[in-house]
Amino acid sequence: MNEYQLKYGCNPNQKPARIFMRDGSELPLKVLNGRPGYINFLDALNSWQLVKEVKEVTGLPAAASFKHVSPTSCAVGLPLSDRLKKACFVDDVKNLEASPLACAYARARGTDRMCSFGDWVALSDVCDKTTAKLIRREVSDGVIAPGYTDEALEILKKKRGGSYNVVEIDPAYVPEVQEVKQVFGISFEQGRNNFRIDADLLKNVVTAKKEFPEEAVRDLIIALLTLKYTQSNSVCYAVDGQAIGVGAGQQSRIHCTRLAGSKADTWFLRQADQVLDLPFRADLGRPERDNVIDGYINQNEEDVTADGNWQKYFTEQPAPFTKEAQQAYLATMQDVSLASDAFFPFEDNIERAKKSGVKYVAEPGGSIRDEQVIECCDKYGMVMAFTGMRLFHH
Repeated sequence: MNEYQLKYGCNPNQKPARIFMRDGSELPLKVLNGRPGYINFLDALNSWQLVKEVKEVTGLPAAASFKHVSPTSCAVGLPLSDRLKKACFVDDVKNLEASPLACAYARARGTDRMCSFGDWVALSDVCDKTTAKLIRREVSDGVIAPGYTDEALEILKKKRGGSYNVVEIDPAYVPEVQEVKQVFGISFEQGRNNFRIDADLLKNVVTAKKEFPEEAVRDLIIALLTLKYTQSNSVCYAVDGQAIGVGAGQQSRIHCTRLAGSKADTWFLRQADQVLDLPFRADLGRPERDNVIDGYINQNEEDVTADGNWQKYFTEQPAPFTKEAQQAYLATMQDVSLASDAFFPFEDNIERAKKSGVKYVAEPGGSIRDEQVIECCDKYGMVMAFTGMRLFHH
C-alpha cells in the first residue's frame, strides 16, 4: 500500500485527501483498526518520532499524548508514587509497575488531562495488555506503536464501538533526508531535523553552578525532545521523567513560559491532599472529574465549591483551595527542569520559572541579553546550559 485515502483533509470541505509515498514505495505503516483522518496522521507521525527518539536516548519505554500537532506530555516508564497514581486516575490498577510502558502512558496521559481529552497516543514499544486497558478507558482518537500483542489489539479494537484508530508503524523506517510540503501552491523543501539530542548538548554550562544531576539530565533531554516536536514558540517544564507543562505556539516567549508554568503548577496541585481527597459523586465520569479539578484549582468559569454548584459534583461541600494554600504547596516544589526551543530574550522567563520550582535550564543562548538571563539564574542558584541549537517546529 503506497497510499491511503482519507475521508477529508483538515476540514470536511477539503477533499480529496490522502497520504502517500512520493517515490511509489509502500507506506511504512498499517491501519489495524478504524479510519484515521488527516490530523490523526499528523499527530501520529509527529508523536511517533518523539517517543522513538526518547527511547533511543534514555533507553526507557516512552509514551506521548498529542493534540493538534503538539504534545500535551511525553514521559518515560518510571514507577509512579501512590500520590501520582491517584492524581493520574490509575490507583486502581494492580501491578502497574510490571509494565514500564503502561507507567509511561499513565504519566503522559495524566499530566494535562484536560488537554489530553480526545488525544492521539504514541508508544515506543509493543503495546501490551495493561497499556491497552489504560488507553481503553480514556477519551482518545487513536494510537500508534511498533506493534501490539494479540490481547492488546483485541482490547483496542473494541474501543469506541469498534471504530478506534489503531496504527502500526515500521520501527525500521527511515524517511528521506529532504522533506517537502506545500503552502498556497508553493513547495517548500528543507533537510529533515535529524539533530540528535543527548547529554552532550548540556556541556556548555554558563552559570556559576555547574552540576546537572543525572535526573536533571534525563528531564532536560525529555523536555528538549518534546520541544523538537512542539509547534513553536515553545517551552517545556519536566521533572521525574515526564514533561509536566508544555507551552506551544505562542508569539511571545514569556507567554509560552507562563502557559507552560501554569500547566506545571496545575500538575503539582493535582497531587495535593486537598485535591486528592475531593468527595466526588460516584456517577461523575473521568472527563467531568478532570474539568471539576481544573475548576477547583484554577477557579475559572465557576466556583465548583459554591452553593448550587457543589451538589452537581460532590457528596459534600469541599472547602475552597485558596491561593494562599496553593502558593504554600507550590513553594515546596523543586528540582524542576525547563527547556526552551529558542533563546530567552529577557530574564522575566527565569523569574516565572522560579515560581514553579525550576532549578535546571537548557536553552540555545544567543540573545543580546544573555548576561542578564545568566545573572538571574545565578541569583536563584540555577544551573543553565546553552545548547547552541534552536528547535523550531512548524
